[in-house]
Amino acid sequence: MKRLFLFSLLLLAACSPRESDRMVTIWHQMTPAERVILDDQIALFEHAHPGIQVRALYKETEELRSGFQAAALAGTGPELIYGPSDVLGSFQTMGIVQDMSPWFDESRQEEFLPQALTRLPSNNDPASKELLQVGDRIGNHLALVINRNLLQETPQTTEDLVRLAVEQTRDEDGDGRRERYGLVWNFVEPFFVIPFLTGHGSWIFTDEEGSTTPALDTPEAVAAYELVLSLQNEHKVIPANCDYETADALFKNGQAAMIINGDWSWGDYLANAEIDAEVVPLPVVASTGIPMGPMVATKGYSLNINAKEEQAGKAMELVRFLTSAEVQRVYMWSLKTLPSRKELLDDPLLQEDPTLKASAIQMANGRAMPVVAELRAIWDSMRPSYQALLGGSITAAEAAAKMQRDAVDSIRKMNQKLEPGLGATLIKGLGGLLLALGLFWALRSLHHMIKDWKHNRLAYVFILPSLLVLLLTIVFPFVYNVILSLSNMSLKHFQDWQVIGFQNYIEVFREAVFFSVLFKTVIWTAVNLVFHVGLGLLLAVMLNGPVVGKSIYRVLLIIPWAVPAYITALTWRGMFDYEYGAINLIASQYLNMPMVNWLGSPFEAFLACILTNIWLGFPFMMVIALGGMQGIPQELYEAARVDGASRGRQFFSITLPLLKPVLLPAVTLGAIWTFNNLNVVWLVSNGGEPSDQTHILVSYVYKAVFNLYRYGYGAALSMVIFFLLAIFSIGFLKKGRATQSVYG
Repeated sequence: MKRLFLFSLLLLAACSPRESDRMVTIWHQMTPAERVILDDQIALFEHAHPGIQVRALYKETEELRSGFQAAALAGTGPELIYGPSDVLGSFQTMGIVQDMSPWFDESRQEEFLPQALTRLPSNNDPASKELLQVGDRIGNHLALVINRNLLQETPQTTEDLVRLAVEQTRDEDGDGRRERYGLVWNFVEPFFVIPFLTGHGSWIFTDEEGSTTPALDTPEAVAAYELVLSLQNEHKVIPANCDYETADALFKNGQAAMIINGDWSWGDYLANAEIDAEVVPLPVVASTGIPMGPMVATKGYSLNINAKEEQAGKAMELVRFLTSAEVQRVYMWSLKTLPSRKELLDDPLLQEDPTLKASAIQMANGRAMPVVAELRAIWDSMRPSYQALLGGSITAAEAAAKMQRDAVDSIRKMNQKLEPGLGATLIKGLGGLLLALGLFWALRSLHHMIKDWKHNRLAYVFILPSLLVLLLTIVFPFVYNVILSLSNMSLKHFQDWQVIGFQNYIEVFREAVFFSVLFKTVIWTAVNLVFHVGLGLLLAVMLNGPVVGKSIYRVLLIIPWAVPAYITALTWRGMFDYEYGAINLIASQYLNMPMVNWLGSPFEAFLACILTNIWLGFPFMMVIALGGMQGIPQELYEAARVDGASRGRQFFSITLPLLKPVLLPAVTLGAIWTFNNLNVVWLVSNGGEPSDQTHILVSYVYKAVFNLYRYGYGAALSMVIFFLLAIFSIGFLKKGRATQSVYG
């Protein structure tokens, strides 16, 4: 049996590399309709290339970006990634994608439109450029889609757009709620406001070629923001806080006459039998005479730096197939996407199809999306001020000025190069000493373990796997995070980072935002805990008594805790919607209360997060308290009743003291979970919205790390959170004397 087991391991080890060598993995962010075509084309490729297997995995946009960065840093990851070209600037700076020119010579490149091939300066030789993406389509741009069942006229100017939107916005039953809107789009996101900026003659960077200097504070930009604001406040033709999902659902359900959306969505609208959709170019801005131009980007395939020559060759064979004229023609016919191959420009469909013709006009009116890492800082700097403008807390001029200041500061932080100081030498010396002491202790322990092995062999066999798991999942990540917190790992030092000292910790405490977010996190934790424990104890006392249907109540009350937090958070976000959420509908229609803009104002959005987390957290405390109560001897209550003690006196003199050994550890765990609860804040408030005013420390860490690539800073901030929670937990348990006997 032992030999058979070893043979099986050797067989698996021998087979696994060959199996992985045959596999080419793609991470992509395609829509469901695109995925159907991709799967069909992969099946055709595998049939023609029996020696290659392809695995296509869908990743949400942010998951793909952050996941690929982490995987590439670890020396793994997919051979290919598919998506828009805007991330290539950061990927190239990090050195995690490689030049595709060896597999795509000049003759092949000539077959594509120039904008379909993304080339960037080499990290080793800035004078030469590397081919980092081969696009299978051009566009990824916004246009106007009209429901011809509702609207026959096509707006030519923004004045027409406003007039038609006003005419199409209807409150048909007179209840104060609009059943139909003239225009919907995800206007709370900066990317979707770009056409208004370009139509007013503005742009996000200065006009110099290759410039990464922000140009967000201009009179033209202010005019663009005022136009969007007038659509919301003056003309009231767009729903408040309209995000992508809301806009998409309203248009598909025939509750909106027009929508501004990208070419990835047009196929769904055109195939929808309930609406007669037509894609048309965005109108001209009446005050400037300039067409509204969206950002235009290439979507295509990039090659992981970790793909070795043989695997890279197989991956590029797949890229050549997926970017071929035959495959592009399928996408063009099915999804109305613009091809990247020159030979398809003469395709009859491209010349005759009204959607593709409108798309080509819109693309010609657009501007190329910058392929620079600084674009990430632009989005993050625009979003808070833009949403504050929509919320009415600042003016358009103030918003533009703040965007510019924040963008300059964010780009500075993103490109900051920290060098080792005196602290680095001290840390390295201290680290060497600790390593020596650790090795000495490990050798002594190993010596004792070897001596004890003969007597307790079975015990070691059982415990060693657990120790290995603890080392890999807890000890190693913790130590690695400590080292990162002392390093300069960032966008500019992604793979060549080094220990620099305590500069990241100094930066954490130097920024005023840390203290404001910490205060908000303490409030968040305290309020949630009060309601978790209070409601949990109240319900536990009720269920511990003679209640009819006790089992049913227990099952119902445990549901909020049993349902995945991700689903619960998104459900509550839907219920908090200003126009269509259940909470406002019940409050206005049945309780005659005013509607609350839950997700559009900072205080109300933070309160919405708290209410959601209270719903998620009280069942845990209820179960813990109920279990503890059922272990309390009933004789104590009988004696108390004989002495004439009231129910309240019994609770405070018997129940609460005897629950302390159970409740205090649960409260400690609840505080830690709540303090670090990223899911609720991120999903309910959509990443700290509005205006980044609903962040707690853990969500602020996520933004600092993944949005601005400040990995060392984020690691330092996470260590600060760890020490805060460790101090609280130890102090709270000691002061509460949780382990002391209640009879002592």
